[in-house]
Amino acid sequence: MNWDTLGPLLWQAAGQTAYMVLITLVVGGFFGLLIGLGLYLTRPGNLLANRVVFSVLNVLINIIRPIPFIIFLVALGPLTRLAVGSVIGIEAFTFAMCVMASFVFARLVEQNLVSIDPGVIEAARAMGASPWRIVRTVLVPEALAPLVLGYTFLFIGVLDMSAIGGYLGAGGLGDFAIVHGYRQYDWAVTFVVVVIIVVIAQLAQLLGNVLARRALRR
Repeated sequence: MNWDTLGPLLWQAAGQTAYMVLITLVVGGFFGLLIGLGLYLTRPGNLLANRVVFSVLNVLINIIRPIPFIIFLVALGPLTRLAVGSVIGIEAFTFAMCVMASFVFARLVEQNLVSIDPGVIEAARAMGASPWRIVRTVLVPEALAPLVLGYTFLFIGVLDMSAIGGYLGAGGLGDFAIVHGYRQYDWAVTFVVVVIIVVIAQLAQLLGNVLARRALRR
């Protein structure tokens, strides 16, 4: 194990993972929140009930979420090429991660919103609050702590997805562990990468728990 040679490559791989994960968290988190809110609000009997919109969103989520990510990469190829001009590379891989993360997080958002006491929403409606005011002042604040934990879960899931970036030439820590560890029978390299990923995941979970507790005390 020659860390003089592997050290710069490890830093490069860490940077690639950070690029993929951070962009996916921002983009996937944003669109996931919008889709999840849309799914919740258009449920039958809800604030903006619309059976067609609800059915379309619900079916899309149910179709996309269970697909193994590596298969999803292949299936999304034509759309990926249309969006970023290529089906390989870090941009193509990140685009696919953003799409998958959006639908995964959307279901988490919907499930957390459904758990809110309907009486709170009915009270706001009785006071004449508009649907969007209810979203801003009731739904999001009431579900903030579970949403933070859901976002933490999303982070760890996205970190897991990034580990197979090498299949599309996106690099990352997972690709580094396979190329320089597993294929070279250098288990020390693989172990170091595993430790790095575990530490990142644990720190993210710790931060998520702290933020969720603070949200509950508001």
